[in-house]
Amino acid sequence: MNNNRAGSRVLAASTAAILIGLLTACGNGAGEATVEDSAYNGEPVTIDFWHGFTGGGAVEAVPELIAKFNEEHETITVKETPTPWDDMSSKMPLAIKSGEGPDVAVLHGDDIATYAVQGQFIEADEIVNSLGYEEGDFPPGLLEAGSYNGSQYALPWSVTPLGIYANVNVLEKAGLGAEAVPTDNASYMEYLEALKDAGIQGQSLDPNMFTGMLMFKTMLWQFGGELFNEEVTEATFNSDAGVKALSWMVDLVDKGYAPKELAGGLNPVIAGENAYYWTGVWNTTNPTLQEVDWVAAAVPQIGDEKAVWSSSTHWVFPKNKNQSPNETAAAAIFVQWMNDHSLDWAGLGELPALNSVREDPALLEQYPRLEPFIDELEYARYEFSAPGTVAAEAPILTALGEALRSEKSPQEALDAAAAESGQILERNRSQYGD
Repeated sequence: MNNNRAGSRVLAASTAAILIGLLTACGNGAGEATVEDSAYNGEPVTIDFWHGFTGGGAVEAVPELIAKFNEEHETITVKETPTPWDDMSSKMPLAIKSGEGPDVAVLHGDDIATYAVQGQFIEADEIVNSLGYEEGDFPPGLLEAGSYNGSQYALPWSVTPLGIYANVNVLEKAGLGAEAVPTDNASYMEYLEALKDAGIQGQSLDPNMFTGMLMFKTMLWQFGGELFNEEVTEATFNSDAGVKALSWMVDLVDKGYAPKELAGGLNPVIAGENAYYWTGVWNTTNPTLQEVDWVAAAVPQIGDEKAVWSSSTHWVFPKNKNQSPNETAAAAIFVQWMNDHSLDWAGLGELPALNSVREDPALLEQYPRLEPFIDELEYARYEFSAPGTVAAEAPILTALGEALRSEKSPQEALDAAAAESGQILERNRSQYGD
């Protein structure tokens, strides 16, 4: 793990005063915690940490990191509450309102605005500044993804971009090799045609959230489109760009490059039934995938612009009733420490958000398969964040299924989805305001 910390990160007494002043204003004024030289100097506290990493290697990795932090900090004790992501959205708002919420939590980028507009997070501009973080410390656009309505509410922890995975054995059956992973539309069609000639449907495809939706979003952006207009009052994914993106996916089925059953997923690739599948960096640690010869690469550039979907996780500081400034100050130190020690987080299929950690040569020495995903971060696009837009995106899934099953044309399917999405956006304005 990378324990180095650049001089710009060290907390000076002046910025510590700003941080504590802010925290006192957000809480009940109790305590006089100070933070100097990246250390917490307040009275002993226990901070509650909520997160949704409840499966896989994270079940062991997160507690191990917390135990190490607790060992190194005599006056801060961190207690974790692992909670499935879906449950977080229902439990945490009520807990915050009652003063029983966490002192710090990790959420996905598309959750931030919905919480922020309801006043459930501490505005973290001064926290971020006092910890010494700047926009250039993270991939382009990532720090901004944690802001809403001109204020910063979140600090990045990890990113998980999409990539294309390929079964090398399947490629070799078609007379191709490990290098036959497409980079653009021309090479894609060339390889798919070669696979088809060998009796292989090359593409695993599905109309599900993972990853048909992510594939569509990626290509929508590559063709120059957007999900919504700038004011987030209208769905625009049914634009010419959206139709091009969905038509490209439909053609994979119509031309016999992908199965009509749309079973999709990574399993058909692992089983040798298909060659390619688009999925996130998280599958680099999939134990079943390690049983076959595989490669991963950046998603191909199908449209005129480079773009790839990526998820992101962010630290947030809930604004509990009577929130203790000491606990929030201690939580800030915990966040800084966790970011500094996030190199091994990559072993769980999550790229560290902090550039200094991700650029440590030790990362690719330990996890060489991450390189194409890291290269994509220069042009990655993160989850769209505005109050309630997760629900407004849901109709796209229906459109994908209708078009891929030839029940509607891409334009008809997207038009219907956009109309439904528009109704949801209207309800959002009534619920959250303009």
